[in-house]
Amino acid sequence: MLRVLAVDDEEPALEELLYLLRADPRIRRAEGATGATEALRRIGSAVEAGPDDPSAIDVVFLDIHMAGLTGLDVAQLLAGFAAPPLIVFVTAHEGFAVHAFDLKAVDYVLKPVRRERLAEAVRRVAEQVGDRSAPAPALDTANDQIPVERGGVIRFIPIDDIAYAEAQGDYARLHTDNGSHLVRVPLTTLEERWRSRGFVRIHRRHLVALGRIDELRLDAGSMSVRIGTAELAVSRRHARALRDLLMRQTGR
Repeated sequence: MLRVLAVDDEEPALEELLYLLRADPRIRRAEGATGATEALRRIGSAVEAGPDDPSAIDVVFLDIHMAGLTGLDVAQLLAGFAAPPLIVFVTAHEGFAVHAFDLKAVDYVLKPVRRERLAEAVRRVAEQVGDRSAPAPALDTANDQIPVERGGVIRFIPIDDIAYAEAQGDYARLHTDNGSHLVRVPLTTLEERWRSRGFVRIHRRHLVALGRIDELRLDAGSMSVRIGTAELAVSRRHARALRDLLMRQTGR
């Protein structure tokens, strides 16, 4: 059973979260902290005491916007611990989801917290706590999936399902076979993160999965690619590099 620390500097929100957590039969103990400093002190003492100590903490349910250190600051500090607890962010602000999962958060729950959504987060935590002594799973949420928000719910989209990404200001729209998803992350950031996964920049507006290109088209000196039903222009700046990559891929 899980040992939980919930952190929120708004006491009514903290009490509500603790009430919901304590009602879950998978949770052995749920305690609260009203700020980042108190949380770090308690987590540090628990880590030092070891996993078998009564003060041990398996997971921290962590608000992002707090006075002083934010929840993201706390998560970054915990990353330096030898054996930190897992992290679930509980916040009213969906715009930090990508940053949260860069910090290897298990889940990201939006306020107002719904009982069934919190139960799903607890399930994810319980699975990871149970797997800590086993070899790491092949699918690492922080690396192989990207969180997207729709209708107040965070979903996880496998990166392998993404055919191409389209720049929309400081956002990017991810296109899959089943639709599209808007994420608050610039296309240049996705380009850096996904380069090793076979994504290539073909235009200032588009990043594509090389393996999803169905056709390369040349017309009067201009170049484009077809991915499913979408035809995307290739800029002159990226044309030669793309052609070379495709040639190497086909062994020519």
